[in-house]
Amino acid sequence: MDADLAALAAAHGVATWYEDWHSERRDVSSATVIGVLGLLGVDARTPQDVARELAAVRRARRRRRLPGTVVVRLGRTHPLAAPATIVTEDGGQRTVTGAIPADLPLGWHRMHSAGQDVTLVVVPAALPEPPRTWGWMLQLYALHSAESWGMGDLGDLVSFVRDVAPDAGLVLLNPLHAPTPTLPVPESPYFPSSRRFANPLYLRVADTPQYRQADAALRARVDALRPAPPADGLIDYSAVWRAKRSALELLWPLAGPVDVDADPGLADFATFCALAEHHGPDWHAWPAGLRRPDAPAVAAARAELHDRVAFHVWLQLLLDAQLDAATEAARAAGMPVGIVHDLAVGIDPRGADAWLLHDVLADGVHAGAPPDAFNQLGQDWGLAAWRPDRLVETGYAAYRDLLRRTFRHAGGLRVDHVAGLWRLWWVPPGMGPAEGTYVRYDPDAMLGILALEAYRAGAVVIGEDLGTVLPEVTAGLARMNMLGSAVLWFTRNPDDPAGGYRMPAGYPRNALASVSTHDLPTAAGFLRGAQVQVRAELGLLTGPVAQEERRAAQDRAQLFAALRAEGLITADSDPDEIVVALHAFLARTPCRLVTASLYDVLGELRQPNLPGTTREYPNWRMPLAAGLEQIGADPRIRRVADVLGAPRPADDLATS
Repeated sequence: MDADLAALAAAHGVATWYEDWHSERRDVSSATVIGVLGLLGVDARTPQDVARELAAVRRARRRRRLPGTVVVRLGRTHPLAAPATIVTEDGGQRTVTGAIPADLPLGWHRMHSAGQDVTLVVVPAALPEPPRTWGWMLQLYALHSAESWGMGDLGDLVSFVRDVAPDAGLVLLNPLHAPTPTLPVPESPYFPSSRRFANPLYLRVADTPQYRQADAALRARVDALRPAPPADGLIDYSAVWRAKRSALELLWPLAGPVDVDADPGLADFATFCALAEHHGPDWHAWPAGLRRPDAPAVAAARAELHDRVAFHVWLQLLLDAQLDAATEAARAAGMPVGIVHDLAVGIDPRGADAWLLHDVLADGVHAGAPPDAFNQLGQDWGLAAWRPDRLVETGYAAYRDLLRRTFRHAGGLRVDHVAGLWRLWWVPPGMGPAEGTYVRYDPDAMLGILALEAYRAGAVVIGEDLGTVLPEVTAGLARMNMLGSAVLWFTRNPDDPAGGYRMPAGYPRNALASVSTHDLPTAAGFLRGAQVQVRAELGLLTGPVAQEERRAAQDRAQLFAALRAEGLITADSDPDEIVVALHAFLARTPCRLVTASLYDVLGELRQPNLPGTTREYPNWRMPLAAGLEQIGADPRIRRVADVLGAPRPADDLATS
């Protein structure tokens, strides 16, 4: 690659090479680098453009101006080239010279220095150490009961906490982020319209105050809207939304006045929802005057659609109340962590957050992942991504708002693809997922702000640090007392030339341990080799099927050897006994949190999501075979709960 282009890329945090999943160097093409620089507003199409942009970078460095946001750890100083006035979050004011002082309190402050007004964030050095406990991983949509309408809902969550998991320490959910409220409803919880607001499909209609206030005739009309089970046995999100939307519209007249202006951010989101109902789910296709949320035509449309805007505000207030009920159920059960929410890595570029926040997003980028062992063609998630430079310029306000709204209902937060706080794989328009490159973010800011908002909420943070992850990601999480992820399928002994499984004592202390994840084979699927069969049928393998089957058989043999070495199985152990043994294996690790998935414990064969597929596989649409009432009475649930709830090994067994 041309040296000047490489220098320009480095200045803007764009990688020109990376290490792949084999730890081998992969050079990035000039076309990819030029395309990604363009998404950052940097023109590098010709040598003259590169020279001009490099000159601008050098001029900016000579000016030595402060960035738009300065992040400092609590108790640390930070050098200043000029005197500064600091206005703290509580309104106090200080004039300092030489350095930002070490005794500033945690929080969001302002600093004025040499004609610049910047955001100053003081973040914790670390979070409090998380408790040692265990819990359940729950795909809430897959749960169902006699009371729910076609998919799991927040009423089912309360019942699960109260009746199935009262002795657990946490319940980890799939993302409950909001889709655009139009038809058809997208299935993936990791492709949301907004990460700041919740999905009304999870509302329990019968648990709303308005349903309780309704007379018998109105309740009967509402009850009659409950959707019939689909013929194919899969979750029909669109049918669920049609039914619940109609039911909630019948109850809407009982809601009384709704203060639309009490929460401006919520009002903006509700305005998007109302406009999407009229103009379609993709704001790029709306009339030109409506494509910016601050446009005069949007204000006029909000006034015209006031009743519908108020309706969508009301839905979020109902969700707040039902999420609070789940949190209270966890608190009443004595859970030391409680409900753990899942933060998707990005958003639908056509959706609400992309419309409202597009000034801090990279227009046209698709976030994804490079090729790895389980996704050998790479991944294009189609998600919009933050522009790191715009986050800095705007004081990370959008990121802060996202975290604050999430932590309102969370005893913990799982951050999907937490490596994205350090760097994210960007795929330029028109290129395949393997043709992207990494763009760097400021981890001190991204991780520090996450720690600040988690600390204020008293919440635990878990980072999904699987796949191609830099060592500094895991080290950074550990330094902050945030947990990484230890998935049994991936946790191998680095000293074993054959790649055998790591024994329990060698697991990291600073982690959440699980058998699998929603993107990986279930326990039953792994034991039968279903992950090879389904990927072969769908053309997702890059090597011969026989080779993948041999590798899967070797994995099973190595797993059985590890379980036998711990005395957990014999040659006569049946599949249910092996599943219990897998969880007993994890219970012997020093990991702070250990979790079980209903998919594993109940013997579900198919994994919830198969990366690299869309309609070829029923991603996110498979309900659990058993209803909530049957799950609570299933002896397999009790056996695994007893194993995970037993006394754990001493902390001194833990590794870093």
